[in-house]
Amino acid sequence: MKKIDWKLCLVADADYVRGRDLLDLLMRSVDAGTTLVQLRAKSLSSREFLDLCLAAQTKLSQRGIPLIINDRLDIALAGRASGVHLGQEDMPLHSARTILGHDRIIGISVSSVEEALRAWHGGADYVGAGPVFATSTKECGRPPLGPEGLKKIREAIRIPILAIGGITPGNARQALESGADGLAVISAILGAADAASATAELLKGFALRV
Repeated sequence: MKKIDWKLCLVADADYVRGRDLLDLLMRSVDAGTTLVQLRAKSLSSREFLDLCLAAQTKLSQRGIPLIINDRLDIALAGRASGVHLGQEDMPLHSARTILGHDRIIGISVSSVEEALRAWHGGADYVGAGPVFATSTKECGRPPLGPEGLKKIREAIRIPILAIGGITPGNARQALESGADGLAVISAILGAADAASATAELLKGFALRV
């Protein structure tokens, strides 16, 4: 597995964009500095999701940007993606690793130190920790970790952490200074008037990082 730049992950949610051109938006963000893309498509059929994955992979591979598929190992394999991101209710990590092998990335969503430790010891390549701040993008039924909760996860594990949930240009630096290696965002980019400008604003948090 090649070295990954975890700085900024765009969670490209096909449901969130509501008819807008998702590929155009994600490429605008990539051209402005996004370093990783996670593709999510809960409401698409398997055929539609695979077609979207293949189209995204074609574009992203030309830029050297890894593509991670949300939930669906079959789509990740068939679409030649770099890996998969799994939630706590998805396929167990050890089973996913058996299928994907060690050349592909596996990320796990966590919202506690205990979940983060299981992911780390289970062989995950990274975790998506959150929600860090309050968010309405994806209801998870759990209170925000806050900066202190994120710090506790950082102290417990030794794999990359992507902070997710309510991340904005205004709090990005706080998430990074609490131990995140990178940011994972949906609405801060896809909900912005200009995806490229929004990406650039988020990346300023790294320039200001202590």
